[in-house]
This record gives sequence, C-alpha cells and structure tokens, in this order.
Amino acid sequence: QVQLVVSGGGSVQAGGSLRLSCVASGVTMSRLCMGWFRQSPGKEREGVAVFDGDEFTRYADFVEGRFTISRDNAKNTLYLQMNSLKPEDTAMYYCAARNAYFCGGLSVPLFIYWGMGTEVTVSS
Repeated sequence: QVQLVVSGGGSVQAGGSLRLSCVASGVTMSRLCMGWFRQSPGKEREGVAVFDGDEFTRYADFVEGRFTISRDNAKNTLYLQMNSLKPEDTAMYYCAARNAYFCGGLSVPLFIYWGMGTEVTVSS
C-alpha cells in the first residue's frame, strides 16, 4: 500500500520560507515520478514541481525560481523548499506520485498516488 505523508506547512509572512517534506512508503521513490501540487480555495489543483526518476525537474511558471524540489532516496523523502513566498502561494500543498519513471509534465490526472495536504498560508 502506497502512503505519502506530508509535513512542513505553516504560516509565514510574505518573503518568508518553508520546506515541505513528503515521506513515501510502499514505493521506491527513486523509480517514480514524484511531484508537488497545490490547491487554493475555489481553484483547481495545479502542479508546482515534479521530479523524474532520472532527476529531471520541471517547475510551473509561477514558481519563477523561488522553489526547489529535491529528493533524498535514502530516506525515501521528497522535499519542496519554498523561498520568497507570496500571498498568492497560499494553498493546500500535496505530494503525489505517478506510476511511471518519467513525469511527462505537471498534469494532475497523470498522478495516481496522493498524500494528505499540508496548509501553507502567506500573509502580506
């Protein structure tokens, strides 16, 4: 059974930083595409960043170099370092995995395993 446990959300002021973590069990993270997604109230869930099995990364345009996705294979943990946070980054953030080595993009329907979200609130 695949489980993705997310932690690290919280409340920060604009310009602040947070690091999200996603610990996986039931899968070997290094063999799968993993990604971070977010959903704001009243909006559709959207891709933030993905990490291929071969460590190719892709980011949404709105990231603008502020976030970094990384992975610790030994810990089977995915991270999202978020710097220079903006109020518009306020959302529930989710970790997800594809049942494939390559991500092929940030499309939500491609991902079949989802963790519970962690809330990120950025105040101005």
